[in-house]
Amino acid sequence: MDLKYRGRFAPSPTGPLHFGSLVAAVGSYLDAKFHHGNWLVRVEDVDSLREVPGAASKILYVLKRLGMEWDDVVIYQSQRSEAYHEALNALSKQSLIYPCICSRKEIADSSIIGLGGPIYPGTCLKNPTSIKKVHALRIQTNDDSIQFEDILSGLYSQRLRSDVGDFVLRRGDGIYAYQLAVVVDYAAQNITHVVRGADLLDSTPRQIFLQQLLGYPIPQYMHLPVVTNALGEKLSKQTNAAPVNITNALPQLVDALHFLGQKPPVEILEGDISSFWQWAKQNWCVNLIPH
Repeated sequence: MDLKYRGRFAPSPTGPLHFGSLVAAVGSYLDAKFHHGNWLVRVEDVDSLREVPGAASKILYVLKRLGMEWDDVVIYQSQRSEAYHEALNALSKQSLIYPCICSRKEIADSSIIGLGGPIYPGTCLKNPTSIKKVHALRIQTNDDSIQFEDILSGLYSQRLRSDVGDFVLRRGDGIYAYQLAVVVDYAAQNITHVVRGADLLDSTPRQIFLQQLLGYPIPQYMHLPVVTNALGEKLSKQTNAAPVNITNALPQLVDALHFLGQKPPVEILEGDISSFWQWAKQNWCVNLIPH
């Protein structure tokens, strides 16, 4: 028997909810509700250095005011270090983890550029370093093809060693990396569908690689188009994205629907947030989303 659809929205508390993150929230919420599934919220605050105090509670408040109710307790990555540590130990027992003392500059100077930046050349794998020094922990990859069928983009594949390189699972400052944390969290929350921005498409093979090694189920993935500003930059705190204005919420929700290719009737703006969601849940159509 198939697991009931369990989707999620995973904001990072680096600032207020803006239109780009609103689109991801609306897309993930509607896909879950259209399939009569559950929608969960996870706060990605594993990197405390980037967190803005109070941002997490403000994001949750805005989601509630916008009518998006989650179906399970909110989990916070900052409270899950023990689970990440256990996963790291499981990978270490497979002799796939090694310490790395290379600086970003050293890696940039000795690497070729891959999908997400410099490809780590395996310096500390070839020349093992002392673990007494401050070090990151990397996972040894291979060149097997990792493929998955994205619901929007279709077939996507990578060969991690040549496209990405051995990647970090725990940083030198002890903070667990995004790739490990989200994989552990998906498994813990029994997530069956991951709906998120297309800027994370090239992270997915790394996550599937970890899921395979840890024996976790692999969710279905759908990567939504990313909202950009006039310069073509992804909307973010760094690009001064304006926060969602909850005093005028309905037009912004309708704009998010339009961005996702949906075709709400003009008169939807004459209703309220409740009638907005009633229409949107019944009429959600993945085939209309721009690729």
